[in-house]
Amino acid sequence: MNPKVDEFLARERKWQEEFRKLRQIILDRGLTEELKWGQPCYTLDGQNVVLMHGFKEYCALLFMKGALLKDAKSILVQQTENVQSARQIRFTKAQEIAKLEKTLKAYIEEAIKVEKAGLRVEPKKTSDLAIPQEFQSELDGHPALKTAFEALTPGRQRAYIFHFAQPKLSKTRGSRVEKCVPRILDGLGLDD
Repeated sequence: MNPKVDEFLARERKWQEEFRKLRQIILDRGLTEELKWGQPCYTLDGQNVVLMHGFKEYCALLFMKGALLKDAKSILVQQTENVQSARQIRFTKAQEIAKLEKTLKAYIEEAIKVEKAGLRVEPKKTSDLAIPQEFQSELDGHPALKTAFEALTPGRQRAYIFHFAQPKLSKTRGSRVEKCVPRILDGLGLDD
């Protein structure tokens, strides 16, 4: 048990009981307990396997390579359509964890096997992503923008595409594109 996780649990108000139950299940699998991104994270030979985290409506067990798990019970959730590898199992009360304990142990064991085997999720290529029409129009009408965008790293390109695609309204998507054009022309990523 990592003392930093003890401190985290002492401060946790909403999901304390649920986290304690999950923690015991995970530690029984022989993983190393760390605190990463402010959350309890469990690793194997320095590689992240599973993480516990809480939200307003639920707490979750997040499998870093969950997309590679068989999910025999169909309980894994993809947080958003942009998350390629990680998958969650969500809980709203400790009784749900107790009821699924055997299943959770099996999923954690499978995640450990995936990590030991060195399996990796192949990320989607930037070229496979749909570019929002508002941005595509800017690229088509502005050759320097297209050249600057293509010069960005694939990760920076994806970040912009995701950022532009999020809003439901075309007007909002267009506004985001307009605000980001100078940054792209300067060779900067969304968060640089």
